[in-house]
Amino acid sequence: MANRTVKDAKSIHGTNPQYLVEKIIRSRIYDSKYWKEECFALTAELLVDKAMELRFVGGVFGGNIKPTPFLCLTLKMLQIQPEKDIVVEFIKNEEFKYVRALGAFYMRLTGSSLDCYKYLEPLYNDNRKLRRQNRQATFEIVHMDEFIDELLREERVCDVILPRVQKRHVLEESNEIEAKVSALEDDLDEEIELEEDNKYQLVEEKPKEKKERERKRERSRSRERHRSRSKERHKKEKERERDRDKERDKERERERRDREKDRTREKDREKERDRKDKDRKRDRDRYH
Repeated sequence: MANRTVKDAKSIHGTNPQYLVEKIIRSRIYDSKYWKEECFALTAELLVDKAMELRFVGGVFGGNIKPTPFLCLTLKMLQIQPEKDIVVEFIKNEEFKYVRALGAFYMRLTGSSLDCYKYLEPLYNDNRKLRRQNRQATFEIVHMDEFIDELLREERVCDVILPRVQKRHVLEESNEIEAKVSALEDDLDEEIELEEDNKYQLVEEKPKEKKERERKRERSRSRERHRSRSKERHKKEKERERDRDKERDKERERERRDREKDRTREKDREKERDRKDKDRKRDRDRYH
């Protein structure tokens, strides 16, 4: 009974929520010590305390396939199926990063394509470090934005096969989601100005600082123009090289045809000489 999904649980992606985790891994979780001791009779409220105790993310490890606490709590969430509001609060939790990672992982497993992009993409701005345990039971460092990117792009994360999501551009074309705006699109100089304004709360810029900023901006523009010209020269050089290759190919083809013609003429001459030799021999035999 302790391993069954709650009675009023809704099917996720057309199946029992627990079936989103493969059977072999699911059985290893049921047999694990953490599941039996820490996950027994957990409710959605008590689950928060267990999530706050997490110290790393990961799937299974070791030759005998042991599950991590992160994966055990994920399966427990699939089993009890907490309300969506609770999962959203997990994702919005800024104090405990592993609570956020657990909520994001659960949302990626159970949420619709629209929900995945809506709730996970804002976490790209979170660059805190996470410890992750790999299959060899060693720890490695990843960042929260890397973890979120894996959830949205990879087919398997933490040894669990992720359900398919629609491509983002499809949702954009159907006006279900707004176009993605990257935080890196702003000009670096504008960011520097904004940081300076926020930090020092300057009302006016000094003429010297203004001139210095103008010079930096001009240097940046000149570098951009230089890169543009370099790209254009590189492109033209490639085109010229392509034309030269084509011309070489044509020249080789002409030479090949000329050699074929020469060989054909030489064969014709040999045939003509053989014919004349036969005629002369025939004439000698006739008169002698």
